[in-house]
Amino acid sequence: MLKIEAFLGNNDVMAISEALKKVEIGGLTVSKVRGRGKRPPPEIHASKGSAIFQPQFSQKYVIELVISESKEEQVVNIIKNKASIGKIFVSPVLRSIDIGTGNEGEEVI
Repeated sequence: MLKIEAFLGNNDVMAISEALKKVEIGGLTVSKVRGRGKRPPPEIHASKGSAIFQPQFSQKYVIELVISESKEEQVVNIIKNKASIGKIFVSPVLRSIDIGTGNEGEEVI
């Protein structure tokens, strides 16, 4: 099993989610976070005057999902094609347990 985390600079979450449903990837977690990347966040015009504020952090979205290894390339390609900007990280999952049923392994996902 693999855990995929996609950090998105723009809100491409719905397009990615709909594409993942079509390939029967059901469960995912989406978080709205604040962060800093290589590019500076957009400037904000403060109040009515000409003051411009450069925030330290900008809004980002994180999608997390656990999949079987056989679907890795398919899921990564969906995220790459549907997202406009961001990063994808893939890491191994050593063990998974469903608290309610006690099931373990790939049947949890």
